[in-house]
Amino acid sequence: MIHILLLVMCLVTIITGHRDHGMQSGLKEDLELERQLNILNKPPIKSIHTKSGYIIDCVDINKQPAFNHPLLKNHKLQRKPNFERNISETRVQNSRIKSKFILEKVRCPEETVPIRRTTKNDLIQKKSLFNIHNQTQNESINHFARVYLSIRGSPYYGVSGTTSVWNPNVYKGQSSASHLYVKRGEGDNIDKISIGWHVFPELYNDNQTHLYLFWMVSKNGCFNMLCKGFIQVDRSITFGARIFVTSTFGGTIMETSLQIAQDKGGNWWLKVLNKDVGYFPAALFSSFNGADQVGFGGYTVTPAGTDSPTMGSGHKSDGDFTHASYFRFLKFLDKIQNYFDPLPFMVGIDNDAPNCYGVTNYEDRKRNNGYSIQFGGPGGKCSN
Repeated sequence: MIHILLLVMCLVTIITGHRDHGMQSGLKEDLELERQLNILNKPPIKSIHTKSGYIIDCVDINKQPAFNHPLLKNHKLQRKPNFERNISETRVQNSRIKSKFILEKVRCPEETVPIRRTTKNDLIQKKSLFNIHNQTQNESINHFARVYLSIRGSPYYGVSGTTSVWNPNVYKGQSSASHLYVKRGEGDNIDKISIGWHVFPELYNDNQTHLYLFWMVSKNGCFNMLCKGFIQVDRSITFGARIFVTSTFGGTIMETSLQIAQDKGGNWWLKVLNKDVGYFPAALFSSFNGADQVGFGGYTVTPAGTDSPTMGSGHKSDGDFTHASYFRFLKFLDKIQNYFDPLPFMVGIDNDAPNCYGVTNYEDRKRNNGYSIQFGGPGGKCSN
């Protein structure tokens, strides 16, 4: 009987110990999440409750989260890039194509910048969403339909273009995007910045189209402002904001201009709708002086064993820019801050699921659109 009592007491002690350890572990995780939230959600000068349900905080431009990054402790705010050359565009003479999309309306007071408020759930999901985007999880399948400029023409110091904005059909666990990107390195040593629009239910808890930013240094990074690093200077454009009006097939086309460019100080500047939104300081990167690849087009993500979502308008290219998603006025930036059309020897095409998606490089044959491409498709069963 004594042996049985001792055994029961030992079991109770073990179970209680495991429970206490689990509680302590959970408490530590909660405390760490709260610590990160306090860094990312700075005390706002003003808060804006959007119609879509999320909150945008107007934060003192000199106290935004990036300045808590250990590599930026002594960084001096740069309010504009040290180059001013903009890319000239020739507008299409077509009343159905408009020059800008409509973001959730936000305008912060002077000397403040808009930052979408981070929630605890955002931080919990941050790592898994980063891994999915970065193709480090076998549970997800990524497909691409894009044009890129290869290492043979590198280094590149910027890329820009104007893309149509759509609202593809996407379900939970999936995402669909149109983006520009700059990248340097391979394997575990990749530095990358991309901007564009996407539909990503797990990130935003909706099926709407959002303006987004993604960046990584080696194996670390995040979407939008879910980690420290990006310095915002514009007070009206917010990464993560919902895009209210998107394109209609055969009808009105909404579009936005996008640009990523490295200035003479080594900072990577992001421009949306011809506004300098902000930059990644050179100090964040150890060797990102020029990119060895830049690209533009679309990509999708879906869980393994499921059909892939639509990309762009859901239609493949047919030469009609009111039908399939496009990039036009594509340019790259060289070391002396000159913009050029891509040259044939630089260009490659990445279209790994041609039964689901397509990409057509028109180069400059559609002259009133500059150097242009179309991409997209219906998705479906894409695995080879």
